Amino acid sequence: MLSWTPDSKNILFSADRHEDWQSRSRESDIYRINIDTGETVNITSKPGPETRPLISPNGKHVAFLGFNDKKMSSQNYDIFIMNIDGTRQKNLTKSLDRPINSPKWDSKGKGVYFSYDDHGQKYIGYVSVKGKIKTKLAQLGGQSLGRPYTSGEFAVTNDNQLVFTQANTNRPADLALLSKRGKVTKLTNLNEDLLGHKKTANFKALTVKSSVDGREIQAWYALPPHFDSSKKYPLILEIHGGPHTAYGPNFSTEVQLMAAKGYVVVWSNPRGSTSYGEDFANLIHHKYPSEDHNDLMDVVDGMVRKEFIDKNNLFVTGGSGGGVLTAWMIGNTDRFKAAVVAKPVINWLSFALTADAYPYFAEYWMPGMPWEQADHLWKHSPLSLVGNVNTPTMLLTGEVDYRTPMSETEQYYQALQLRGVESAMVRIPKASHGIAARPSNLIQKVGNILAWFERYKTDGE
Repeated sequence: MLSWTPDSKNILFSADRHEDWQSRSRESDIYRINIDTGETVNITSKPGPETRPLISPNGKHVAFLGFNDKKMSSQNYDIFIMNIDGTRQKNLTKSLDRPINSPKWDSKGKGVYFSYDDHGQKYIGYVSVKGKIKTKLAQLGGQSLGRPYTSGEFAVTNDNQLVFTQANTNRPADLALLSKRGKVTKLTNLNEDLLGHKKTANFKALTVKSSVDGREIQAWYALPPHFDSSKKYPLILEIHGGPHTAYGPNFSTEVQLMAAKGYVVVWSNPRGSTSYGEDFANLIHHKYPSEDHNDLMDVVDGMVRKEFIDKNNLFVTGGSGGGVLTAWMIGNTDRFKAAVVAKPVINWLSFALTADAYPYFAEYWMPGMPWEQADHLWKHSPLSLVGNVNTPTMLLTGEVDYRTPMSETEQYYQALQLRGVESAMVRIPKASHGIAARPSNLIQKVGNILAWFERYKTDGE
């Protein structure tokens, strides 16, 4: 992001201009460059990232995102302000222990609007230059079309009204306007021609106590259209990736399609998820996967206690970090009738030296270089548990996925084949880690998942 000074003579930008920048995965500073002379001055130098510099409309301050790097796997950005020369830096949001993004000055330079995640949902907040914070001005959503991740964007008008993507559990985002008096006006109705005549899944909230330490674990579940509480329904546990991300009661094409096929779908934010504070997210620091598995099984137990769940027809799937946990779970339990492991990490030793962001993973996710921590990494690798797996398992990954390379999927598939476990491998051509980036790939993904589960689903309890 580039930000012009009021006199149009300088540009502020964020970068890491050190010679060893390739190995400094979370380091960046803010620089000022004179457009006439090319002179470049470093105006911040804290450990960790300083990014997204924004000069206030009145030219008095620069706002930016940053944090003091503690080498933890999950670290929340704060909003800082400073003078144009980098002096008098001040953290405005230190008291808000939540993931912060998208800072935008108000029209008079008196404060900064921002988005942040809290308990599985994204909101707009505001902080004055004196550090006074207002939260939950509006709820964002509707831009993560595949799975129910937190999402959403907003813009600030010249008179400090907010235009934002409005959350809706059963629709992609529409635009809405938040007036200065707090009135919300919906501006668009973009998907009624597609969804207005359809009955969609109804979402419900679920909270369980973790069997590990009694912490509250938040979850949601979707009921099939035309749900009948006197009937029994198969259950799909859908696990989010990251692992430092968050699900919520947000629109999801995948959830809606699964529910429409007659499944109850449950998704959750186990330990390691964001939007509950850094401490909760870092409970899995250097031990992932581990007790997040227990949290997820507690959610399954909470659902099985409901009379409308067929406890003999339980299924599990997830992508990326969710793929890691799906493979980990079937190495620990035979409760699931079938599993789909999407774009997983199977072997942390091989992943550490083949993934695209290897300097980051080695420094922040692992206690040392992979060749120095072989026992630790193997202990947390789903491949180490493959000898326990009896669950019919499909592997599904994009062929040009550089985040969780295809070689991870191939290792697990071949190990399952050697063990004689019913298994299949789906390679999606031209798909990267974001399989849902192409609608056709999203349909392939969900279609294959449902076909695999239908193959092993039995009738009745």
